Amino acid sequence: MDWANETFPKEFILLGFSSWPWLELPLFGILLVSYTLTIFGNVAVILVSYLDPKLHTPMYFFLTNLSLLDLCYTTSTVPQMLINISSKVKSITYGGCVAQLIIFLALGSTECLLLAIMSFDRFVAICQPLHYQVIMHQRLCLKLAAACWLSGFSNSVLQSTWTFLMPRCGRYKVDHFFCEVPALLKLSCVDTTANESELLFFSVLILLIPLLLILISYGFIAQAVLKMRSAEGRKKAFGTCGSHLVVVSLFYGAAIYMYFLPPSSTSEIWGKIVSLFYGIITPMLNPLIYTLRNKDMKEAFKGLIKRIFSIKM
Repeated sequence: MDWANETFPKEFILLGFSSWPWLELPLFGILLVSYTLTIFGNVAVILVSYLDPKLHTPMYFFLTNLSLLDLCYTTSTVPQMLINISSKVKSITYGGCVAQLIIFLALGSTECLLLAIMSFDRFVAICQPLHYQVIMHQRLCLKLAAACWLSGFSNSVLQSTWTFLMPRCGRYKVDHFFCEVPALLKLSCVDTTANESELLFFSVLILLIPLLLILISYGFIAQAVLKMRSAEGRKKAFGTCGSHLVVVSLFYGAAIYMYFLPPSSTSEIWGKIVSLFYGIITPMLNPLIYTLRNKDMKEAFKGLIKRIFSIKM
C-alpha cells in the first residue's frame, strides 16, 4: 500500500511498548485491574451521590461530574489498549484515532476546568459560608458544569482538527499507546513549530490559568481556615480540601508535563509513562482519595452497603 499517496490512511499502528515485549503481559494486567477499579469506584461514587439525599449539594454534584468524566476518559483509551496489547497487529482505524483523540482531549480539558470550579465551590463554602446557598444555587452549578463540558469539547475539536490537517507523508506509526496530540505531531513531515506554539497557548488556557485560579482560591481558603476557632471546623475543612488538592496535584502535574512542554522536548519513554499515569491511574485513584478522606462519603457508602445486604436478606 502506498501510504505516501493517501491523505487519510486506513489505520495507524500504535507502537506502545512494542520495543519491550516483556512489558506487555504485566502492563495488560495493570491496565485490566486499574480499569476495573476505575469503573467500580466511579460508578459507586455516582450512585452514592445520587441515592443519598445528604449528598445533594454542589460539592457532590461536581464530584459526580468528575466521576462521569473519569469513566468516559478511561473508556476512550483503555479497551483499545487492552486489545492491542493482546494482539500481534497493534492498529487503530483512522476514524477510531480521530474519535479517540477528540474524546480523550475533550474530557481531559473538561476535567482541568472542572477541578478549578470545584476549588471555587470550596472557596465559597469556607470563606462565605453564610452566603453559600445563595451563591452556589442549582442554576449556577448547572451553568458552570455545562461551561466546562462545552469549553473542553471546543478546545478538543480545534486542536484535533489542526493536528490531523498536518501532512504526514506516509508516516502512520504512532509511538504511543493511543492517539494523543504530542505523539501525532511527531508524525508530521513539515515544521511543527506553529502547532507546538498553538499547543503551548492552549496549555496555558486550559492548564495554567485554571491551576492559578485553584492556587488563589486555596490561598484565601488557608487564611480562612487558620482563623477558625473550632478545631473540628478546621479538621473538616482540611479534609474536604485535602482530597481535592491531592487530585489536583496528581492530574495537573502529569498533564502539564505532557502538554505544557513542546512535543520535541519530552522523552518518549517518560511521555508514555506519564500519559498512563494521568489517563489511567489518576481516574482510578480519584474515588479512593475522596472516599478515604471524606467522612460524608464514607458514611454514605456504609449506608448503601447496609441497604444492599438488608435487601438480600
